[in-house]
Amino acid sequence: MTQKVVFQTLGTVSGKQIGVATLNVEAALNALDLDMVRALNAQLKAWQTDDDIAMVLLDGAGEKAFCAGGDVRALYQASKEAPGSVDTLAKVFFEEEYRLDYLIHEFGKPFMVWGDGIVMGGGLGLMAGASHRIATERSRIAMPEITIGLYPDVGGTFFLAHMPEKIGLFLGLTAFQMNGADALFAGTANYLLGSDDKEPLLDALAEVMWDEDASANHGRLSAVLCAREVPAQESFLQTHHETIAALCEGELTDIVQRFKALDEEGAPHFMRARDTFLAGSPLSAHIIWHQAIIGDELPLDDCFHWELGVSVNCCAHGDFVEGVRALLIDKDRNPKWQFADVASVPEDVLERLLTSPWQGGAHPLDNL
Repeated sequence: MTQKVVFQTLGTVSGKQIGVATLNVEAALNALDLDMVRALNAQLKAWQTDDDIAMVLLDGAGEKAFCAGGDVRALYQASKEAPGSVDTLAKVFFEEEYRLDYLIHEFGKPFMVWGDGIVMGGGLGLMAGASHRIATERSRIAMPEITIGLYPDVGGTFFLAHMPEKIGLFLGLTAFQMNGADALFAGTANYLLGSDDKEPLLDALAEVMWDEDASANHGRLSAVLCAREVPAQESFLQTHHETIAALCEGELTDIVQRFKALDEEGAPHFMRARDTFLAGSPLSAHIIWHQAIIGDELPLDDCFHWELGVSVNCCAHGDFVEGVRALLIDKDRNPKWQFADVASVPEDVLERLLTSPWQGGAHPLDNL
């Protein structure tokens, strides 16, 4: 049986080693399941405290994707079998996935993600916490959860809120696919390299004189990356950031009206973003808009606390089951959302989705 995550170490001239974790489910675009999350959590914790490991590289098998997200089919099945319950596989998966994402954010040692190809949903959750986040000219990076009745979780509450003005909200509402230059502008990547530069990069890293000083090793890794050639690529987000900021200003109902007013003649490059947003789950749109407000105010650990409650609520009470059915199970691409549009979503329904199931009691991520 093929290992879903392959772990190896690379030697260097310094005597220190580079830990390499490779997501190895190429046929499924390296999408994360619970076994993979658990394997990564265990090995990364071991490498974090191993003095022989100077840095870690996380990448994906094949040329199509780093990681296309989580195993939403399994979450769909579990949620469908226990309607209205927040105590399903979804709770277990999200809790352990968020612990993994938080571990990467707080890793300490240099942590590099090779974000080549598709990087979506849970894949971006893995990438966002890395100290060195590499996009390439082939990267397609997005948070497309509005299309399945979810919202940008995996720490998105934190990292979307810290992007340039309204960019995070735009990405969440429209599922816009960033290229490498977009990712660099938005901050989901901090380096842009050529997709064929991976092996030469590893050769260069093997020649670095690593030691046990994590801070110095961060500088050493940065120096190697800065010396690599940067592909030429235009950023749509940077070019149109003023238009995006104006589109996404104010109340959600106002944002909807602005997107509806866009047309092929006046804004040809925004048509796909417009159509995805307007066809997405109205419940998800409300959550994403609320998320953009609170993300600026909450520290990272509190963002994960909030997300766990909202994520299990989306599976139990929201549009998640119907969204996955329409997109991935029956593939009719015709979801029957609970509400026709954002204006018709009742306050009490939204409040239920935003309220933690563990309010007033012990939270599963209390010891994050």
